Amino acid sequence: MSVDAFVAGATGFTGRELVRVLAESGRRVVAHVRPDSPRLGEWRQRFEAMGALVDASPWNEAQMTETLRTLAPAVVYALLGTTRARGRATGDDYESVDYGLTALLLRAAVASGVRPRFVYLSSVGASPKTTNAYLRVRGRLEREIRESGLPFTVARPSFITGPGRDDSRPGERVGASVADAGLAVLGALGARGVASRYRSTSSVTLARALGRVGFDPGFEGRVAEGDDLRG
Repeated sequence: MSVDAFVAGATGFTGRELVRVLAESGRRVVAHVRPDSPRLGEWRQRFEAMGALVDASPWNEAQMTETLRTLAPAVVYALLGTTRARGRATGDDYESVDYGLTALLLRAAVASGVRPRFVYLSSVGASPKTTNAYLRVRGRLEREIRESGLPFTVARPSFITGPGRDDSRPGERVGASVADAGLAVLGALGARGVASRYRSTSSVTLARALGRVGFDPGFEGRVAEGDDLRG
């Protein structure tokens, strides 16, 4: 079997939109859902109704390697992440989920021998040297992706907004609104590059952009940010 895309983090806020966008565009897409998800049946029904395939391989490096070898995706999307609140409730944190599962997926993609393009959903401000744990993890992963030898695209959005989140993030919504208002002023004063880079993006708009840049040869080996993730 050979598919166009494998989406890890498919049940997330952006991931579910990306699966829909890819399926609607005629791509043969596989949505990964963790096998112990209490909503596995619900997600399977939902994604299959979109026209996508569903994979529930366990987060085991050997199994994930074999899955990618069998599916032979042209593009692997890594949209994995957790939140502080969820981490406090489950014990999972940025290190074990955002870093650990993405790093496992990257190693599996390399070991599969398929050489898919690895499209990673990072964040504006990502750096291995920052004191912010969320951004530090993403900076480490960006470096490892570049060193992996795989073709890649890194997407760095700012705030991701819109309805439909499973978890409430009032602080993030307020932060995005305040930031957008300030950035609008900066843009009007001529700082359009800064305004473009840091302005919020809806999950639907971001998913459409990821579906586009992931298959665009012009974005191979590049960071996509700002208006790259809107137009």
